[in-house]
Amino acid sequence: MKGKTSHYLQKFSIFIVLIVLFIGCSLISPYFLQSSNLVNVMRQLCVGILIAYGEMILIISGFLDLSVGSVLALAGVFSVSAYKSTGSMMAALAVALTVAVICNLINALFVANFNVPAFIATLGMQQVARGLALYYTGGQNILQLGDFVKIGQGHVGPIPIPVLITVLVTIVIWYLVNNTRYGRGLYAIGGSRSAAEASGINSKKSIYASYIVNGLLIGLAGMIFMARNNAGLPNGAVGYEMTGLTAAIVGGTSFTGGIGTVSGTIAGAFIIGFLENVMNLLGVNSYIQQVIEGAIIVLAVAFDVVSKSKKSQKVILVKEDAKERK
Repeated sequence: MKGKTSHYLQKFSIFIVLIVLFIGCSLISPYFLQSSNLVNVMRQLCVGILIAYGEMILIISGFLDLSVGSVLALAGVFSVSAYKSTGSMMAALAVALTVAVICNLINALFVANFNVPAFIATLGMQQVARGLALYYTGGQNILQLGDFVKIGQGHVGPIPIPVLITVLVTIVIWYLVNNTRYGRGLYAIGGSRSAAEASGINSKKSIYASYIVNGLLIGLAGMIFMARNNAGLPNGAVGYEMTGLTAAIVGGTSFTGGIGTVSGTIAGAFIIGFLENVMNLLGVNSYIQQVIEGAIIVLAVAFDVVSKSKKSQKVILVKEDAKERK
């Protein structure tokens, strides 16, 4: 009975934390539970959740992306420019997705074909994409977006369009991760790439697919980000890669690979979103907020490493005990 209770507590601990945090925030600030504030939190979380899905997929398979913020800005400003030139939202979407996917294909090329560590490859892309965004715009914001802002600020009935998009994407990502051969391969590669390849999984193909999915999510997030801010911001989304990484890791995605869930990532994103929101409501200094978020990342990774170490030790002890009994 104790074993089952411990298992369920471990499995649902992130949701327990989320519920406790929600109650705590509602008690700390009288403004937290106002419908306008909660809708605003959900709208702001959409970009973070989309990029967190990309990071989750990459981390599960043993990789990551540090170029998210820069590629988001590059895809966003190109998308805004395309819309202003054509007046077509479909053209803007196609440009955003294409730019972000091309950047991620380059990342995948270096990671999969040249065995460059994902940390280095995507760090280089971070600089390249940001430089291109600033060069393309001359370092100036693109203003007067017209109806483009609807994708970030509009509604379908009472539901904000970004929330609707995020819900639809969540369904697709959940199915992709849990009900496809590709999804199962992610966990296998993250657990042991050599073992996965020995079992017939094409790791290079999976790496390319993961970075393409990541690119599609970043391109869509780039459009929503620019529309929400009512401007094409070449200097926007700085540090958003950490937003995605934090949500995924806090949500239980193991930094060592092989473990992660869509539901956990959503919970992680909401935990970070609620924390940021209540700190803003309480007037906490923005620099202190960065300190707190950085500490959360370190603590989450440390907890993950310690938990895995304890599990490994238990497995070793069980195996040794079984040998002694024989």
